[in-house]
Amino acid sequence: MKKTELIVTPVSIDDISPLAAAGADAFVIGEQRYGLRLAGEFNKDQVKQAIELAHGLGKKVYVAINAIFHNEKIAELSDYIKFVQEANADAIIFGDPAVLMTAREVAPNMKLHWSTETLGTNWFSCNYWGKKGAKRSVLAREINMDAIVEIKENAEVEIEVQVHGMSCMFQSKRSLLGNYYEYQGKVMEIENRKTEKNMFLHDKERENKYPIFEDENGTHIMSPNDICMIDELQEMLEAGVDSFKIDGILKSSEYLLAVTKVYRKAIDLFFEDPDLYEDKKYDLLVSIEEIQPPNRKLDTGFFFKETVY
Repeated sequence: MKKTELIVTPVSIDDISPLAAAGADAFVIGEQRYGLRLAGEFNKDQVKQAIELAHGLGKKVYVAINAIFHNEKIAELSDYIKFVQEANADAIIFGDPAVLMTAREVAPNMKLHWSTETLGTNWFSCNYWGKKGAKRSVLAREINMDAIVEIKENAEVEIEVQVHGMSCMFQSKRSLLGNYYEYQGKVMEIENRKTEKNMFLHDKERENKYPIFEDENGTHIMSPNDICMIDELQEMLEAGVDSFKIDGILKSSEYLLAVTKVYRKAIDLFFEDPDLYEDKKYDLLVSIEEIQPPNRKLDTGFFFKETVY
């Protein structure tokens, strides 16, 4: 059985070498003009540097071109995809068919990963995009474990699943979403809107604070808790899920490094002997709980429940 790949989203180029040493097999990078909800901003020069560095360490780099594209950016796709190919990226992550169609014309040999955040909910869709040219499908965050295993059993493409980090609950192309809530006088107001960091949508009734940030792709409201599947990986590993992703959005480099080490250990333990993973998985969970910020609870997302948001 092929060992499951571990993907991490670095905050900067400086993270590449430490994360590679910690056990990351691949990295997702890009710039917000073309990529959606990235852990860090990588301009063209930084993309090239990151790819050269990662390849020198025997690791892969996937460049995100999965933004929601409007007409004014379509003309840019050809040049950017050519650049990504010339930079020797291992794959492009896309959601919009415009990216796929452009890649067919200007970079026909480029590997493509289909990722739409919410639409990867069944194996028919995964295989549909596989027939269009995608080699991998990134599954939605809001499906349960049974669905993930069933998709993998029937998929004709590689399957990627996020196993750690926050997930996006809402996106609007509009900026300053907080204006609406403040104008309406609702309980949910934006805290620290004037700064680029530490912005939250505060739901006092449920004692939740939803991280919120704005970029070129609009306003994004994130989950109040972090997904953590470190002690629940066995079913997906047994099913042969191809890739696990640690999402580093709004996380520090130090936190990402520590979490990567734990997931590397979990995967290696399972492939050495599943019983070893079973024996150690609670200790692995404790090690993540010890570094988890107090304002970010851990949960298992939708892996064992239906959508409730």
